[in-house]
Amino acid sequence: MITLLEVLEKSTDFLEQKGVKDARLSAEWIMAESLGVKRLDLYLQFERPLTEEELGGIREGIRRRSKREPLQYILGDVDFYGVTLKTDARALIPRPETEYLIELLHTKYLNREPSRILDLGTGTGAIAIAMLHTFPNAEAVAVDRSEEALQLASENADAVGVSDRLSLIQSNWFENVTGEFEVIISNPPYLTDEDMQSAEPEVSQYEPTKALHAGKDGLNDLSQIVDESLGYLVNGGVLALETGIAQHDNLITQAKSRGFTSMESIKDLARLPRYLIGLR
Repeated sequence: MITLLEVLEKSTDFLEQKGVKDARLSAEWIMAESLGVKRLDLYLQFERPLTEEELGGIREGIRRRSKREPLQYILGDVDFYGVTLKTDARALIPRPETEYLIELLHTKYLNREPSRILDLGTGTGAIAIAMLHTFPNAEAVAVDRSEEALQLASENADAVGVSDRLSLIQSNWFENVTGEFEVIISNPPYLTDEDMQSAEPEVSQYEPTKALHAGKDGLNDLSQIVDESLGYLVNGGVLALETGIAQHDNLITQAKSRGFTSMESIKDLARLPRYLIGLR
């Protein structure tokens, strides 16, 4: 019988031939998920012989990854700012850059717990659910154009236990939103035409294009949010946006012309201008 280590090495070689980045790590995660063990526990079982049934599950995962399907879709979930979220092709995969936006709000920009939060373009529900998990007395409204994404967000809210404080609305940005909020937060589409042409297959072929692409300069949705958000922010309210790295000058000029008190450009952990924090 073939051992775990032999399967891991063969799987890694196969994924490398298919152009998969971090092929060994992908193979380890797929094998761990299929075998029902922690990834690091694989290292304690290298000589373990694998049954044909176990091999079948591993082969299917490796086959999907070789087609450049995102690892998160294959595994079926992702950890995001203290919660575990189901992930599938209904919505964009939550990313660490967005976690850092929540961290900035939590530790630097909010001096008290917000009572009402608006998450625009919620996808999996990641931002709204993580914010509600962080702020146990807050309520949130999360909107998305996609009915499928809202269903996924609902499933995640139920699993995390925050659905009683979360309202999900199908809306094109502010179209069906009412009321005022202390925080409006969004990771909207912001990839340019050029970005989409150069994107990895995991992004361009599998994740929903409408959640990624926002016109030639990537500003279509960001500009609309900046244009309309003041009408939904309380005095002293905060607008927090994740953006592309070459869009801040235009958006800051626009925000000032619309009446924002301030609009601060903030770099991500890679030292790239990634976030805008605006104050009414």
